[in-house]
Amino acid sequence: MDLDELLKVRARYDAEVREGARPDGTRATVERAGPVVRQSVPGDGWNGVLWSDLDEESADAEIAAQVAFFSGAGCAEFEWKTYDYDRPADLGDRLRAAGFVPEPPETLMVGRTGDLARLPVEPPEGVTLRTVTDEAGVDLMMEVHAKAFGTERPRIRAALLDLLRNEPETIAAVVAMADGVPVSAARMEMRPGAGFAGLWGGGTVPGWRGRGIYRLLVAHRARIAAELGIPYLQVDASDESRPILERLGFGVLGVTVPYIRTLPAETARP
Repeated sequence: MDLDELLKVRARYDAEVREGARPDGTRATVERAGPVVRQSVPGDGWNGVLWSDLDEESADAEIAAQVAFFSGAGCAEFEWKTYDYDRPADLGDRLRAAGFVPEPPETLMVGRTGDLARLPVEPPEGVTLRTVTDEAGVDLMMEVHAKAFGTERPRIRAALLDLLRNEPETIAAVVAMADGVPVSAARMEMRPGAGFAGLWGGGTVPGWRGRGIYRLLVAHRARIAAELGIPYLQVDASDESRPILERLGFGVLGVTVPYIRTLPAETARP
């Protein structure tokens, strides 16, 4: 993609995925609160700010307002998801001053679904793909994530089960199996007719990396998105996955940094 196309795609991404965000589960609420779009979820779910339109004069007051809102909602923590082209230019510094802690940056990347769906890839010998449709499949994904990323992800497990049970058309999850053992897993979140489908959770266990499985799972999900008429795939790429995605034809829209604000324990409610 050339620069003009990337800028047009970024504007569409901001309008549809950030400012026009949809809830990521049946229990979540997305709302516009003045210059901010945020999601809130009772109990164990993702809470945070998805989009903002701030300036030097309004930023600090709006940050304080969101801390007050999520504190009042009883959240243990919430995330402010920033992009390097957000305003004001020192938004990250202002968030840190308000008690937020940045997580590692990721690169926002997009690729054309049609191009990616035509990638000539074959599974490595002995590897088959299993579509995830039930709790057993989700548990296989969580097994991969624990080995690939070194962390348990109960919130993601709960969110996947919720979507599979209540909105299965919005999720496509897959596990790569080798001799009955899960070795890689990934998911795609989408809505038919949308401009973007999001690729999430792509991880491969040590010992199976470097064999083309990541590339295989990207192409597999691209074919599903293409059948639904979704023109672009979007990824928040780590430093490890960015070079692979660039070789596959993904372009860079920007850099995203999640800022996490832990809230006082006395405000959190189950």
